Amino acid sequence: MGAVAARTDEVAAEKLARLRERFAEVFGAAALDGGRPVFASAPGRMEVAGNHVDHQGGRVISAAIGERTWGLAVENGLGRIRAVMEGFGIDEIDLADAAWATPHPVEALSSESLVRGMAAQYAAAGGMVRGFDVVTCSDVPPGRGLSSSAAFEVMLGGCLEALFGPGPFAGKGSPAAASPAGAAGESPASADGENAPAPVALDPVAIALAATACEQRYFGKPCGAQDQLASACGGVVTIDFAPATPVVEPVALDAEAAGFRIVLVDSRQDHSLHQDEFAAIPADMRMVANALGVTRLGDAPVEALLGQLQRVRTDLGDRRAMRALHYYDEVERVCAQRQALETGDFPTFLKNVRLSGASSAQFLQNVSLREPGTEARQPAMVIQSLCAHLLGEEGAWRIHGGGFGGSVLAFVPTAQAPAFVEAMDGFLGYRACREVVVGGPGVMARRLP
Repeated sequence: MGAVAARTDEVAAEKLARLRERFAEVFGAAALDGGRPVFASAPGRMEVAGNHVDHQGGRVISAAIGERTWGLAVENGLGRIRAVMEGFGIDEIDLADAAWATPHPVEALSSESLVRGMAAQYAAAGGMVRGFDVVTCSDVPPGRGLSSSAAFEVMLGGCLEALFGPGPFAGKGSPAAASPAGAAGESPASADGENAPAPVALDPVAIALAATACEQRYFGKPCGAQDQLASACGGVVTIDFAPATPVVEPVALDAEAAGFRIVLVDSRQDHSLHQDEFAAIPADMRMVANALGVTRLGDAPVEALLGQLQRVRTDLGDRRAMRALHYYDEVERVCAQRQALETGDFPTFLKNVRLSGASSAQFLQNVSLREPGTEARQPAMVIQSLCAHLLGEEGAWRIHGGGFGGSVLAFVPTAQAPAFVEAMDGFLGYRACREVVVGGPGVMARRLP
């Protein structure tokens, strides 16, 4: 078991104790004593390579991080789903309502939409959903591009399968075998020191695709499946979105062995506040794809775009043309980065990180805010400028995730890391930097005694 997985088991005991206490406060201790609770968790994720290409049939490298979202659930016999997120109120869904499984537009961008959506996806795939109570807590900070919503969705998928399975999210064989990354295993020891719990074998890809549909249809975000697959599968993986069912394969990323630290720099610009700008990127790319006679850019070669570039620019505008060109070049960079990691060529990997960062800023244009009235604040671009000043070609940096705020990803030489963090925090005037450890376990669920 890797260091991140071992740490996950250590944290699990603390989280389970906290969730038991919270559950008793909200729903009463008798509910836990009288039922068979389940305990599930899923990690946030870091986008290593491949910015805004998953929704167009491209390829990415993504990694689970050490921070996770946790949930404790038990059937309630009331015909209702009641969900409590730490720091928020109770979301309640009445299963007797004939329309409970349909998207409710008024819930868009809310936690309630995610609870409804995941339960509805489980039911639509053939699972039996009954009333249950769930309390959750999370270490994944929201608004920083670390996929807190994906971790929440995937964790709920684990809860549903553990409560009502075997169902559509069930895996084959041992829990460890259920993960393409081989990282979703369970410790034989109980998280709460009692009798050993019963690990639940999960199908991480099925959970991730259901979570993606949930986020698209219920939450209202036109995302690809990268975040959910990385969270569900765990480890560090390459994901090929060309097939109808994405292909997930493990890849080795050991930045520490190569002499680097992975640092995320928080822009303090909540990217979730700029959903319209985010949504415009896949929409723009789809418009170009449609002009080429396909539904996704990945379904046409770059030569098709270059052959019709003048028409695309005239009919759709230069920004859409540039975003399409970014897609094709970014996919090529991901392939080069995977090969570099497999051959131990970390300098080439870093070179392509820098090229990706430049392309995202210049051609994809998802670093600077572009809404009217936002021109005076460009925090993510300032951070990239500081990374260039502090690191030069000795390190690498790029926007992380959807962009328009969130975080900047930096690979910092180990010897320079303390000075980099001190300088960056000092320039920005707050604690902006957090070192990230990648490769943690994917979605996990246990039926407790």
